[in-house]
Amino acid sequence: MVESEPLRERLVGAGVDLLEEVGAAQLGLRAITRAAGVSHGAPRRHFPTHRALLAAIAARGFAELIERFATLDPGGETTRDRLARMSIQYVEFAAERPEMFTLMFRHDLLEGSGENLRATTLPLFARYAALVSEAARHGSVDPEERATALWTNLHGIATLQANRSLRLIAPTADIRALVDRALELHLA
Repeated sequence: MVESEPLRERLVGAGVDLLEEVGAAQLGLRAITRAAGVSHGAPRRHFPTHRALLAAIAARGFAELIERFATLDPGGETTRDRLARMSIQYVEFAAERPEMFTLMFRHDLLEGSGENLRATTLPLFARYAALVSEAARHGSVDPEERATALWTNLHGIATLQANRSLRLIAPTADIRALVDRALELHLA
């Protein structure tokens, strides 16, 4: 944290830094303001509610995920290969940043925040759906329905990874093989 950076950024940065340590459900306003080195009333100017601050922190997570996807250079790969790498990145993000991943999809905590996370998530899903549609050009399944089914399957794998449940139910599971199997099932 840099004390000369704008207050809004200091608060969001402090929240991002604390998130993996304390968890999404325990990420309180007082802890964030303490970590940012400001009074507990200081955030009101930028974040009228605790949810607004949590949503700004979640937006950083979406930005990080989008950046990961952007680094996936298509360089001669098939659409299916790009989709596989994007899917692996999604699951790996959940494993590496479990609390951020959890917060990003905790609509009960983020609803009504005013952050408009849909402006980020809907284009992200649209990009994913376009790749799914391109990779599965045949079949009678509606492309959006196919993309939704695949995304929910991958989100399930990612969630199990994030909360460390996968190793309990399938301790020898190979994540890449699971993702590949999901792609195989949904793109057939």
